[in-house]
Amino acid sequence: MSVRASALRPDDFAGANLSIQKGLEAIRTHLGMTVAYVSEFVGDKSVFRAVDAPGLEAVIKPGDEKPLDDVFCRHILAGRLPELMPDVSANPFAMTMPIMQEIPIGAHLSVPIRLEGGETYGMFCCLSLEKDPSLNDRDLSMMRVFADMAAHQIAEDVKSQKSLSEKSARIDEIIEQRLFRPVFQPICDLSTGEPVGFEALCRFRPEPYRSPDKWFADAAEVGRGIDLELAVMQQALADAAILPAEVYLSVNASPGLLVSGRLQAVIAGCTNRRILVEVTEHVAVSDYTVLSQALGDLREAGALIAIDDAGSGYSSLQHIVQIKPDVIKIDTSLVRDIDKDPARRALMSALIFFARETACTMIAEGVETEAERLMLTTLGVTKAQGYLFSKPMLIEDAAALLGRRADAQRLTA
Repeated sequence: MSVRASALRPDDFAGANLSIQKGLEAIRTHLGMTVAYVSEFVGDKSVFRAVDAPGLEAVIKPGDEKPLDDVFCRHILAGRLPELMPDVSANPFAMTMPIMQEIPIGAHLSVPIRLEGGETYGMFCCLSLEKDPSLNDRDLSMMRVFADMAAHQIAEDVKSQKSLSEKSARIDEIIEQRLFRPVFQPICDLSTGEPVGFEALCRFRPEPYRSPDKWFADAAEVGRGIDLELAVMQQALADAAILPAEVYLSVNASPGLLVSGRLQAVIAGCTNRRILVEVTEHVAVSDYTVLSQALGDLREAGALIAIDDAGSGYSSLQHIVQIKPDVIKIDTSLVRDIDKDPARRALMSALIFFARETACTMIAEGVETEAERLMLTTLGVTKAQGYLFSKPMLIEDAAALLGRRADAQRLTA
């Protein structure tokens, strides 16, 4: 009998297979048995993944395991024991099994659960402490139907768990081997076009190319989202060390990272550069009190706080009011074609008024045309970033850009 390695963690099965649990209860009740369970073969053990045994929870429960040599399963698969035993005491070989010394099994039905390709996952079993001569082949057929249904559900869970394991391995590799590179997009003074800061973004190296949001989503799914964010941020801060000290660096941080308490030490260590922390927000904040405390700690460490993507998603006025940012970054969707759209201009004017009343700085994102730049300047926005000024670039190119600007200024002075 070939034995497979477990694809499910011990606590995955019951939570993911409520239908299997209900099926166990229904079949056990219909047959009048004492215990029904689904087991998985893991190495040389039979591990109980789902169990219905009312009143016997202390004796058998999900996660319990038995050596395969001690139970009927291996011998049933090999044909040494029958799948249907209405009276176990009538089978001399069964009576020699160690399990019979622990549990006086009177009647037993067991069928294999086979996944696609014929691989044996484990067994579906029903047993009674009393013999039951009424059990017959029709009951066994019903067991096989359930086993086939369970196999389909289990196969889906195995596939899902395999996908998660592969994602987790990829994320571990990306973090450990730094398979990403920070890129830096200038934040410019709208009137002069001169860079005053850079936003640190990220590009991932594994092929085929995937956008950063997909990698961060995968990391969050396998519980490594904060680790990946921190790794990217630390690399960006290290790269930015070659930039002039007066140029500030803007970094992105999710609410999860902010409230984790792990970012404060990173920011506190950057004593030679101004840091702007952009609060990225793609899901609703559940507790503004906790978030506000974390932001207060960052401010004490010397950082400024920005709201990212204002005007889209959850970055609503309420969100802005709660966070009390130093900087409001206007989302590309509001900037696009603002020179042609009165509705966008009206909303932008409202945000500019709010910023003035609360002493915030405004940065427009995604500026691509001269007409957009002129309209933003007319409305009162003073800083922006976008392809009109520059695409994101490697740190060496960012340093060279600042050098060329400085040389030009010296020549015209």
